[in-house]
Amino acid sequence: MKRPPHNSPAADLSCEVCGRMPEPPKARLTLANVAAMLPIELLVHALVVETHLPYVAKVLVLTLTATVLVIWVAEPSAARILRGWLHAPALRHRRRLAAAPALWRARTMLQDQPGSLQRVTRALSRLDTNILGIHVHPVPGGVLDEFVLSAQGTVGERELLAALADGGGSRSHVWPTTALAMADGQTRALSLASRIAAAPEELPLAVAELLHATIVPPSDAGTKAADDGTRLKIPTAWHGPITFARPGEPFTPAESARAHRLAELAEILSHRREDSRA
Repeated sequence: MKRPPHNSPAADLSCEVCGRMPEPPKARLTLANVAAMLPIELLVHALVVETHLPYVAKVLVLTLTATVLVIWVAEPSAARILRGWLHAPALRHRRRLAAAPALWRARTMLQDQPGSLQRVTRALSRLDTNILGIHVHPVPGGVLDEFVLSAQGTVGERELLAALADGGGSRSHVWPTTALAMADGQTRALSLASRIAAAPEELPLAVAELLHATIVPPSDAGTKAADDGTRLKIPTAWHGPITFARPGEPFTPAESARAHRLAELAEILSHRREDSRA
């Protein structure tokens, strides 16, 4: 099937694999077929009725001629000529989805100077981006600012990275996220602390969930890794060291502190359980 040109509205709806359009609403499809078939059937009736054929022959000629013309002429013409009108509801829905705001999580390194945060927020505002949350982490060489952003669907990762760079940010990273990102690190840590209080053995999974990281297997934990802050090791006397990895996203000092406090909580509760059993 020939795909519609990219500058046509139908190109926004056609399947990328098969090129087919979605099924239009039945009411619109019925009206389009009636509008295309009615003139053809009236013309065929007018021509056949004036002939001197027997009644049965007239019925057969009308039936066959109208059926062939409808299948080969009317329906394809209606689908082609009225394509925009047939698929208008789906096209409007697709455009609304494309323009709907999307949530992003962004991190960028800024100089620890007055006005640096204002410059980067001004650059983001030029994209009509709404800053829903911000956390500032002091790190060696500056500050690491973490944002939760709401941007229009037309704004993507490239535009956000460019805005962060224009605002003076460096080593920037941007990730799509969900509404769960609105729960700050402290809230997540408290929720996971209650989970560990009920089951201290949940510590590795809880920390991995808190930091959005993966647990490094013990066999790989001893291998030498790049000193880029993307690995975090927390010591536990009852379990041994646990290593977490988050490639491309270094752990902040605040995240490291929260993970260590959760490890201490799990250790205390584990010792208490052993003492109570003794």
